[in-house]
Amino acid sequence: MNARFNMFDNEIAAKFTKRFAGVGLVIHHSPLAKSTQELVSLRASQINGCGWCIDMHTQQAAAAGETTVRLHLVAAWRESTVFTEAERAALALAEEGTRLADAHHGVSDETWAQVRKHYDDDQIAALVSLVALINAANRLAVMVHQQGGSYEPGMFAAAIS
Repeated sequence: MNARFNMFDNEIAAKFTKRFAGVGLVIHHSPLAKSTQELVSLRASQINGCGWCIDMHTQQAAAAGETTVRLHLVAAWRESTVFTEAERAALALAEEGTRLADAHHGVSDETWAQVRKHYDDDQIAALVSLVALINAANRLAVMVHQQGGSYEPGMFAAAIS
């Protein structure tokens, strides 16, 4: 399967992609831990079947020092001992926020209470924004068949500068 469309070869798509990435910088520079940002992005991307984003966030997390054990266990975080309670709350929010169509309640009160227990308002703002942003990124990449397997840490930042 080849990519259907190159988001950097079209003027409108390139402008959108650069602005979209700029929004991501707000989250990147937030007080939400970088490891949490990558784990949440990876989990949502796994759920959405986005090979490009799975590749990107796995590579970025590894480059930032995330362990292979934790990266391998993100998909099974509930059955793992390697994540903190705060990370578990963030991963639950990522799953429930990604699977909105699968549940009539959206994000449960229980998950929201766990998020509130572990994160302050600025971190919650970043976390909620991140879940929304990664889901949008997954949809863009899946629609144009952007495939995983060729990402190098930092290459996206170079492409949008």
